[in-house]
Amino acid sequence: MEYVSTRDKSRRVSSAYAIANGIAPDGGLYCPAEFPALSCQDWEQLAAMDYKGRAALILGKFLTDFEPAELEDFAKKAYADEKFGGSITAPVAALREGKHMLELWHGPTCAFKDMALQMLPHLLTASLRKTGETRTACILVATSGDTGKAALDGFADVPGTKIMVYYPENGVSPMQKLQMTTQAGNNVEVVAIRGNFDDAQSAVKRIFTDTATRDKLDRDGLMLSSANSINWGRLAPQIAYYVSAYCDMVAAGAIRQGEKINVCVPTGNFGNILAAYIAGQMGLPVNKFICASNRNNVLTDFFQKGGSYDKNRDFYTTVSPSMDILISSNLERLLFFASGQDDKLVASLMDKLNTEGCYALPGDIFSKIGADFDAGCCDDTETARTIRRLWEDEHYLADTHTAVAVKVYEDYRARTGDETPTVIASTASPFKFCRAVVEALGGTLQKDDFSQLDVLTALTGVPAPKPLDALHGKMPRFDRVVDKQEILSTVELLKGL
Repeated sequence: MEYVSTRDKSRRVSSAYAIANGIAPDGGLYCPAEFPALSCQDWEQLAAMDYKGRAALILGKFLTDFEPAELEDFAKKAYADEKFGGSITAPVAALREGKHMLELWHGPTCAFKDMALQMLPHLLTASLRKTGETRTACILVATSGDTGKAALDGFADVPGTKIMVYYPENGVSPMQKLQMTTQAGNNVEVVAIRGNFDDAQSAVKRIFTDTATRDKLDRDGLMLSSANSINWGRLAPQIAYYVSAYCDMVAAGAIRQGEKINVCVPTGNFGNILAAYIAGQMGLPVNKFICASNRNNVLTDFFQKGGSYDKNRDFYTTVSPSMDILISSNLERLLFFASGQDDKLVASLMDKLNTEGCYALPGDIFSKIGADFDAGCCDDTETARTIRRLWEDEHYLADTHTAVAVKVYEDYRARTGDETPTVIASTASPFKFCRAVVEALGGTLQKDDFSQLDVLTALTGVPAPKPLDALHGKMPRFDRVVDKQEILSTVELLKGL
């Protein structure tokens, strides 16, 4: 399996090279040159496996320069029972009206990013060895909240790596901020920026394509890599949990093997739903991919307005901050796939996005996308109502991002009459966004965020996750705040780690 850039498919690289380098030199994103297919035998094997086995099998389809035993070992370590609260790594909870909640937040940082970022350190360090790389990998991460902590947790004190995380100063929840700023490890650094996630993400991309910075790091024995979903090694592990959810639904009798499902995902950077789309290209039977946005509804407009993408709009800070994004990086990969790998078109569209903040897809290409995708959005008021209704009617406690997906799915079902069983990605523990969830349930807000954990438990009887409860009394290690224009200069901090 070879990999090509979305902006120049003439140069082919191995999966190990793509993972080690994170992003292509032209600024494009690495993609598999073709999609592997799941055979009938594969499905039989998947049905009999636990999550660890399923993840190794799916990754083996894409990472052909890795040995099967190697991937099996990585999966056992990444998804160890003690990390995910038991042997059922990504459980599926069945609710009413065809809703099947794929719970992706049982890992060490209580968010879906653990599903990939517990695996990525194994893939990255192995990729460095396979490519003969002797430099230290400097991992740059822009985060809207969850990726940062998950990446820090995964890479803390991993030999041969250093990691720097950038987060918007006022764009994450108090719990997310505390998770990041208290991170232990001798190879980690955390920087807040005065700006939003898009500012951080754009700055990190500029660093990757800044020749002078890369050359300077190279002279110091350092190389750049990424733990964001622009890195194929971050995205590939996410494919597995949609396949696993399907297997679990078949085993539970919710669907028959071969029967189609819908997949609804709360979406900001588009990586999570793209992983579901890639699973569909492998043979996962999917009827519709439903893209759920909050008030920052640039993706909803893209799908509802025939492929017109326009980030020139107001940016809103919402109760679902991990989705407060206007530049959805992984949409670039979908454009590449849907256009038949038209790298020149994708490069042109991304240049327009960079210079003008907008672009419009040709109609024939959007028609291919529109056949597979639907979309909707949900504001904070509806998010709160959905949290309360889910708890009161179905005794299911959802965080603010999951609630967006539930509301968008329910709107889709009412609008279309489509009763296809639907997997809804539940992306974070409700305790990570405690204040918003307590308020939605009508509880009393407290000044102390750790008191909020107790309030939510008292309201629902649901205990707070141990990793969040363990933050009580921890003092932040990192308090650096910079203007977004200064991000490039902070790369110098990597030398001191």
